[in-house]
Amino acid sequence: MPDLRFQSQPPRFTEVPRPRRAEGQWAFGYTEPLNKNEQSKKDDDPLNVRDRILYVYSKRGFDSIDPADLRGRFRWMGLYTQRKPGIDGGRTGSMAEEELDDRYFMLRVRSDGKLLSADAVRALGTVGVDFARDTADVTDRENIQYHWIRIEDVPAIWERLEAVGLHSLEACGDSPRPFLGSPVAGVAADEIIDGTTALEEIERRYIGNKEFSNFPRKFKTALTGHPSHDVSPETNDVSFVGTVHPEHGPGFDVWVGGGLSTNPMLAQKLGVWIPLDEVADVWAGVAGIFRDYGYRRLRSRARLKFLVADWGVEKFREVLENEYLEKKLVSNPSPEAPVGHRDHIGVHPQKDGKFYVGVAPTAGRVSGTVLIQLADVIEEFGLAGARLTPYQKIVLIGADGDRIEALQDRLDAIGLSARPSPWRQNTMACTGIEFCKLAIVDTKERARRLVGELEKRFPTIDTPITINVNGCPNACARTQVADFGLKGQLVTDENGQQVEGFQVHLGGATGLRANFGRKLRAHKVTSAGLDDYITAVVTNYLADRTEGEAFDAWVHRADEALLRGDKVLEADALGTV
Repeated sequence: MPDLRFQSQPPRFTEVPRPRRAEGQWAFGYTEPLNKNEQSKKDDDPLNVRDRILYVYSKRGFDSIDPADLRGRFRWMGLYTQRKPGIDGGRTGSMAEEELDDRYFMLRVRSDGKLLSADAVRALGTVGVDFARDTADVTDRENIQYHWIRIEDVPAIWERLEAVGLHSLEACGDSPRPFLGSPVAGVAADEIIDGTTALEEIERRYIGNKEFSNFPRKFKTALTGHPSHDVSPETNDVSFVGTVHPEHGPGFDVWVGGGLSTNPMLAQKLGVWIPLDEVADVWAGVAGIFRDYGYRRLRSRARLKFLVADWGVEKFREVLENEYLEKKLVSNPSPEAPVGHRDHIGVHPQKDGKFYVGVAPTAGRVSGTVLIQLADVIEEFGLAGARLTPYQKIVLIGADGDRIEALQDRLDAIGLSARPSPWRQNTMACTGIEFCKLAIVDTKERARRLVGELEKRFPTIDTPITINVNGCPNACARTQVADFGLKGQLVTDENGQQVEGFQVHLGGATGLRANFGRKLRAHKVTSAGLDDYITAVVTNYLADRTEGEAFDAWVHRADEALLRGDKVLEADALGTV
């Protein structure tokens, strides 16, 4: 296989910090693999596995799959083996991966901010019904995620998806993961700039391109031209955020090095202005830095955020300009941060006189059947289509004003409410132990039951409180930037037994008050006790808050006894319990 790593790179004139020991950085000549993941990628570009799936594995069945493909390269096709049923969370860390493997797959389908037509939504639904036991989840990377996929069915699934312009290429793996795009791009009345064409160009040039198929680890992209920063730009490897230059007009700032998991870091802002037609070039430059200079020795330090933290944002910009873009970027103050992030739930005016309508599946869980029903609704009401959101929601575009009430009623009838309770609107959950081999606790079902209980206990709450439920420390549900971030782990109950539970992060946020949630020393909550714990803390917030004080602001000044739930105050009139 030809070496494409530096094929298009200009001469290097910039002094770049060198680590004290070899970290597998290609730009310094350290190209020998330093772990099994790097060796596997060197042995064969993961993109090549597509043909083996089409022409070998789908014909011969699960037992024919090479283990290096099964537990490695398949991810570049959006495929993971799912967790074998009946294995409790206490065994997650002690069993070999092959012992956890079921003979079925999870499949992620990218949307990349696309407007999904009725035909596309119906195709997504029929895949769930016909091949995935009617499963389908909306993820916080704007994917549709299926379970129970058989390798024999993958070619037919791909064919059905490709017929409506969708695919699963590089939806997982050490690759350009699915992009987050503004769900209201091109239609929102208050949008700064529509970045749709930039995401399309990045996908056209670089997804499936072997120059960008081997990163040290995952590489997450977000882009929005909306002032609410509705794609969580602080938590992505590279984000393009709408801004206005006093002379050049609307364009994008660039933020780099965000990421959560066990070492959370917020993205750092370059403070630049780039035009729409240069976004793809800058993306390739940032991705190239990660490919060439990223740390490949330890997987735990292989994300872009560690490189940005070590270099500093000024050095990162210098390398980007000198080595990858061969020109200076236009400096411009970074855009003002909003308070929180809009998830676009409810009815909102478009700039063309129509309306967009955001709906909230509980914790992102839908089904193939629901997606087929949604496609029927899109056709029945003459909508332009649907977009998925970074908060496990769906936004419908192009509704006529005189049919809004009827549309909302139809959506309620299929379980996709545009008028959800604040708890349903503001709760997310990762896949959890039901299917994920990394998970320790249940998440989706636990989140659903939690939402139902909180709706009974606080039916009239007047302020949004976000709850993000994660099955392990990897923070797929962005636990550190939620009001209640629940990180799954085994905890000891009052009887001394190991049971499912959570470490709690309190008062995390993005936007103007961006910060990571507060962790209380030695504080864990059992899954069984979660309803009562959250009830106690929310009651204390309602009783103790000052006028207009948001939950995250209260957490960072509140007495620890109130946050632990050891003491419960008398709630105000809104805190019906």
